[in-house]
Amino acid sequence: MTKTWVLGFYLAGLCAGQSGPKNPFANDPKAAEEGRPVFRLFCSPCHGIKAAGGRGPDLTRGVYSVGESDAALFEVIAGGATGTEMPEYMGRLGEENIWRLVSYIRSVTKQDTTPITGDRASGETVFWGKGACGACHMVGLKGGRMGPELTRIGRTRSAAYLRESIMDVNADLTPGFFTVTVVTRDGKKIVGVQRAFDNFSAQFMDAGEKFHSLQKDQVTSMKREFRSLMPDTYAKTLTAAEINDLVAYMASLRATEEKR
Repeated sequence: MTKTWVLGFYLAGLCAGQSGPKNPFANDPKAAEEGRPVFRLFCSPCHGIKAAGGRGPDLTRGVYSVGESDAALFEVIAGGATGTEMPEYMGRLGEENIWRLVSYIRSVTKQDTTPITGDRASGETVFWGKGACGACHMVGLKGGRMGPELTRIGRTRSAAYLRESIMDVNADLTPGFFTVTVVTRDGKKIVGVQRAFDNFSAQFMDAGEKFHSLQKDQVTSMKREFRSLMPDTYAKTLTAAEINDLVAYMASLRATEEKR
């Protein structure tokens, strides 16, 4: 099946006076359970085994960049998301299994009840100032490139997750942002954030945002560690109020920021 077919299917629902095609398995616990193994096989490598996020967004929040309807979820699963790693699954899974996936995602949706008590404006000041978060993270067109982009982080991660990522930086590492350490033949040690890594080579970015691509036989040693280069001292260097403000600011990042 092609994206053209998916679009035609979606438009057919609109022409019928609907907001898109209806999920034939809506509120069907059996269909949701049947969608679980499909999710684990095809979706969990990016979205996590419990759909709470990883390389891809947290799907348990019920807030998606493509829209919140079942039809919108069906469309992006079936046809993929242009400009992302999300492929199309219509050809591999078929219509009914995609609806089961939608039902499963709905079944694990939970309300984020974490209170946000901080001040967004003050948190923005901490982000770009004392916290120095912008040295590694980009928001809109501003910031560094070493860490994950945070322009839409408020849509893809819960407030509880954001707080944990500040207080315990290694609790849930984003795949693809692990630490790579290389020692060159002249004894120089280079540490950076992984961009790609295998048994023969490593591609990574150092703190100066210089990109390195090295073969294993070109260096003395090359290793990858499943830890973050993000400082683990925020609990000591920031006050409780500043951390609350920082969480509030990050939770507010839900769309493309205007140029700064």
